Amino acid sequence: MTNLGKLTTALILAASIATAMAAPETFVVEGTHTFPRFSYSHFGYSTQLSRFNKTSGKVVYDKAAKTGSVDIVIDTKSVDTGYATFDEHIQGEDFLDTAKYPTATFKSTKVNFDGDKPASIEGQLTLKGVAKPVTLTVNSFHAMPHPMLKKDAIGANAWTVVKRSEFSAGKYAPYVGDEVRIDIAIEAIKE
Repeated sequence: MTNLGKLTTALILAASIATAMAAPETFVVEGTHTFPRFSYSHFGYSTQLSRFNKTSGKVVYDKAAKTGSVDIVIDTKSVDTGYATFDEHIQGEDFLDTAKYPTATFKSTKVNFDGDKPASIEGQLTLKGVAKPVTLTVNSFHAMPHPMLKKDAIGANAWTVVKRSEFSAGKYAPYVGDEVRIDIAIEAIKE
């Protein structure tokens, strides 16, 4: 084989390896370390913090191509305000209406990168059957092998602000704040 033939073979092999390494990877949401939280003003007295205890979904991440997608399902019946009676109140028709809408979803339409890491995620939040575009700002992102599970993993913290009245959940606004900050801490393990 000539030197040109060897060089061509080596370049094809290198390109094949690079392509294989640059493939999108799918990660499954790890529910014991993924918690969407929401906070709002309670009559101006305080900022109330609550969370959802059950979340599932997947994240597709391609570091080399700087692309990704996020598909999250939140079990709205798992709302946790710290007080069982208030959990039931929040699940009522005036707010989450979990009898009719037991889940909320977020489906990304675009992931924006800053260097190698996601900086924001645009998508559709669906709550109480109402879909609205939202943009999650990514505070932190980390990808590495999980030290205990010995599998590749990713994690992030992200947030957005929505108006609950736009999702047919505006009772008591503006006394109970219409603006709700949603924060999500997410960890996901490679399939």
